[in-house]
Amino acid sequence: MSFLTGEFECKLDPKSRMMVPSGLKKKLPEIETEGFFLTRGFGEKKHLVIYTIKQWEKKLEELSLLNEYEEDNIKVIRYLTRGATELKPDAAGRVLLPKFLLDYAGIKSDVVLSLLINKIEVWDANTHKALLDEELDNYAPLIQKVLGNKNGRSDG
Repeated sequence: MSFLTGEFECKLDPKSRMMVPSGLKKKLPEIETEGFFLTRGFGEKKHLVIYTIKQWEKKLEELSLLNEYEEDNIKVIRYLTRGATELKPDAAGRVLLPKFLLDYAGIKSDVVLSLLINKIEVWDANTHKALLDEELDNYAPLIQKVLGNKNGRSDG
């Protein structure tokens, strides 16, 4: 898989189906035949996350290495896998997004797909706009904090 970057704006139809954008199909042609997984995202703002089948399998492999007898590990496994849903586009290229996941993320009809290297965040358009507005005020200090000291690190 190549690295994913960019954004797509989508609309849900009245039956909660989303047309997979043609630009996304070009970046990930396997989603038309293999489908993908949709699950809850994590962070301050509620959203959903799309993983390709291969990326989801990697995530499950990572989770399977956790000690299942530690309560925090079980909580993480539950959170990331509970409600995870495999979706495949129909003949028209649409996917039906489960109502319980849409309700969780507060998604009504306008959706933003935000591509983040190896996964895709699915946002309610208004929540996404508010998130971007908040980030603009803190962007430069955050970039300096996270990426500014690369020369001093052993990995880069």
